[in-house]
Amino acid sequence: MKYTEWLTTGSHIILKRWCNLADQHFRKNAIDLETAQRQILNSILKSSNLAQKQNISSYEQFIQYFSSSRYADWREQINLYREQKLSLSSSKLIRFQPTSGSSEQIKFIPYTQLFLDELDHAIAPWLASMYRKCPHLQGGTHYWSVSWLPESQREVLKDKNLNDDSALLGIGKRILSKFTQAVPSNVAFAANADDALFATLCYLVANHNLAMISVWSPTFALQLLDRLEAMQDEIAEVLDSGSWGARQSYLEQVKAPFSPKSAKRLMNATHDHQIDFEKLWPKLSLLSSWDTAGSKDWAEKLQQRLPFVQFEGKGLWATEGVVTIPYNGQYPLAYQSHFYEFEYLAGENEGKIIPSWELKLGDVVSPIITSGNGLLRYCLDDCLLVTGFLEQLPCFEFQGRRFGVDLVGEKLAPETAQQLLSHLNDTESKAISLLAIDTQQLTKPFYCVLFEGDIHHSVDHEYIDNILRQNFHYELARNLGQLDQPQIRKADNGWAAYKKLVMSDGLIEGNIKPEPLKKITLNSLERL
Repeated sequence: MKYTEWLTTGSHIILKRWCNLADQHFRKNAIDLETAQRQILNSILKSSNLAQKQNISSYEQFIQYFSSSRYADWREQINLYREQKLSLSSSKLIRFQPTSGSSEQIKFIPYTQLFLDELDHAIAPWLASMYRKCPHLQGGTHYWSVSWLPESQREVLKDKNLNDDSALLGIGKRILSKFTQAVPSNVAFAANADDALFATLCYLVANHNLAMISVWSPTFALQLLDRLEAMQDEIAEVLDSGSWGARQSYLEQVKAPFSPKSAKRLMNATHDHQIDFEKLWPKLSLLSSWDTAGSKDWAEKLQQRLPFVQFEGKGLWATEGVVTIPYNGQYPLAYQSHFYEFEYLAGENEGKIIPSWELKLGDVVSPIITSGNGLLRYCLDDCLLVTGFLEQLPCFEFQGRRFGVDLVGEKLAPETAQQLLSHLNDTESKAISLLAIDTQQLTKPFYCVLFEGDIHHSVDHEYIDNILRQNFHYELARNLGQLDQPQIRKADNGWAAYKKLVMSDGLIEGNIKPEPLKKITLNSLERL
């Protein structure tokens, strides 16, 4: 065994034992959810400067004083926090993590040490379950996709270490993970997304020991496979020479992999520009991505591309916190991480908020989290179905976003769409609705603006795209090639055209109301 392979295997052995110890704790305390959750809330309240000011120490006091909240309720305090004029938590601030907003283009979530510890409590049992599911993971390297930054944010945030997902781990696991990773995290610091993707592919091909590919959106993984087949000659040149060639100035911070054997393996696995991925990565044994709601069909397509690999869906993990993890074939609450409440979205209790230990089978709810970053009773606005229980832990299935649209992870909100429409209407055009086009895997999904009558000469697809790119995750999806450029459709009667579109997707005319953001199928759009 080569030294590097020995180091990888040894790191996996230590990491696996570490995770197994955390997993034992996870299973042991799952029999008393209420006690565990109350203890976590007590710890968070002790670190919360707002709770300490009010001397709040119990759940009953907590819900009397604090209402459910969203980012807009915290925006002013977070801005002061970023300016070091205010602190929401006594825990050490590590960084602010950017993500998409609703009424704002970008929002910054505080990541404190306590919050990172909470995330680590979810990662450890998840990894333990993953090792059980697929023992071969212990013998190879893993690709965990980094948190990519949109190109407009790279210069602003390049020194903030925001792209390194290993930073979510505790320091011991972080050190060990460095020896098990197939792609260095600094590829995300490339000058643009195309070069970052290219560098990622070079490292993946150079790694004959690749055992797992873990991404968030299945469309991103599909994009990687498509790019690999399209760029195989250029990738082989890099591996043969150990140099980025014409891309050198864009990849200054990333060392080019040198592996002539891997270049030859790539060529041997290729026939008529199509790659036999099983031959390229003979040890690849696990693939992980989103596989519910809007990602379901894309995940199935991804599995068809790599049919020789086991598949595992993702839990619900947002920038603001983790709700569920994949665990022994279910998706239980990551109850050791944050304090969780849930709002009923249907039935006689609609609107009522309850703690996690009161959930029942079949409940349709939206999570509200309180965590060690100082954000209290924070609504995530996801829709979940309670599908069962693991001991006392509720298990969930993700049903989709409550208010927005998420074709490939871009997370556009109705507020964002309304801002776009208002901006377009200021140009003396009449924009009716922003349509999210579900192409059902026939082509890349895209957005389309429905106009009534004439459109101002300054408005075209690039104009619309530039406005939408102010949304953090939309720009990222465009940079990575997951979304196609927006389109425009005109109609003499905008309201009649809108009704025709949504009725084609099955809505009854009497139930149709004008919405600034609406998801429809490509077939419906083409009928227009």
